[in-house]
Amino acid sequence: MLKRIKQITLNVLKNGGIFQLALNSQWRQDRLLILAYHGISIEDEHEYDSDLFMSPDLFRSRLDLLKAYNCNVLPLNEAITRLYKGDLPHNSVALTFDDGYYNFYKQAYPIIKEYGFPTTLYLTTFYSIYNRPVFDCACQYILWKSREQTLDLSGLTGTKLKIDLIQAASRSFVFRNIKDFCSRENLNAVEMDKFAAHLAAQLDFDYEDLASRRLMNYLNPDEIRVLASDNLDIQIHTHRHQSPLDQHQFKNEILENVIHIQDISSIQPTHFCYPGGIYDMAFLDWLADLDIVSATTCEPGLASRNSKRLLLPRLVDVTALAPIEFEGWLTGVSSAIPRRKFTYNRGVN
Repeated sequence: MLKRIKQITLNVLKNGGIFQLALNSQWRQDRLLILAYHGISIEDEHEYDSDLFMSPDLFRSRLDLLKAYNCNVLPLNEAITRLYKGDLPHNSVALTFDDGYYNFYKQAYPIIKEYGFPTTLYLTTFYSIYNRPVFDCACQYILWKSREQTLDLSGLTGTKLKIDLIQAASRSFVFRNIKDFCSRENLNAVEMDKFAAHLAAQLDFDYEDLASRRLMNYLNPDEIRVLASDNLDIQIHTHRHQSPLDQHQFKNEILENVIHIQDISSIQPTHFCYPGGIYDMAFLDWLADLDIVSATTCEPGLASRNSKRLLLPRLVDVTALAPIEFEGWLTGVSSAIPRRKFTYNRGVN
């Protein structure tokens, strides 16, 4: 109901000329909208998780709106530099992708190239080097694809329970049970991959076929090199997609990520994105120690000169965001509409 009311309100404001007034205002010129995406689906991934993946057609329609509103899509570094200098062009936008799924190379980047928009990829590197399906996403996708079945957990985690997978809540319970088991057993990446294969076998799902289609894989180093050679901006997202609260471990996550990005792409990254949008105020000093120029969150909003460089707001665009809501963000009007408290927490392990 709240979402519908919001859409009606935005349509009224648009038809009343408020969108255009906001778009042409000095207020909007002084602000930067940083857009965030994760994956553009190759097959049915957007049906499995519409927050993480978006269909190619919907993504293309978003870029059409950027053109229709005459947005100035800037490289991230230039956008942030000009934001704090106070000389942003009208309707400034920066386009970012998180994580580094293979579908960025296969689906998203060719579309972006058609529009000629500069883009930043915040790359987490562990699953690029260990190029197997990302465990969390792969397990959840397998459960979703097998939702007509019943799973006996006793042969997987030792829990003596058979679960009907038709309900999303049941699949969530199974996944939590799997994660708890992996944590208790302290499984490494290779062992977790074998576990995912075992889960698939229990459900008569072809795990190696999933791996070969790379629906839940990250870019491999060769693909990253190709993108870097085409001037794609590649920036920091931690090595294992985690932000430890221990200072030494946190800095190691950053430094490992930087070393691998440099080694693979020859790029010297200086901009950071918090994995899952999760941050602690202690991180700001730690990032400053590492000479990080900026850090983006997943908290929706437009950045201004008053925004902290290491806590920049960013709109995570998802399938459920209606076109009128997206237009509202391009103009800045949506930032004035009340919304639920931010709870984004996308994890990859």
